[in-house]
Amino acid sequence: MSLPTRQIGGHKAAINNPNVSDEAKEHSRQAIEELEAQPETQETRAGYEEDKDEVRQNAGYKATMKNPNVSEEAKEHAKEILEERGAI
Repeated sequence: MSLPTRQIGGHKAAINNPNVSDEAKEHSRQAIEELEAQPETQETRAGYEEDKDEVRQNAGYKATMKNPNVSEEAKEHAKEILEERGAI
């Protein structure tokens, strides 16, 4: 069986797909609610957080600050996080 987070992603894609019927979209909404309530989903997400390398995250935030296609709000958010981490 696939990871619950992957299943949720598939259902979110179905909800946003204009070629999917309203009935199928409603089914996906219900499935997301059920999957979100499962302990396995929370455990999987916690594992993702543990695997993240802070150095790579900081590099992404620094890139955000220099990207001309990013909103000022996003740049400010990235700057705040980097300041909290002592990375700038």
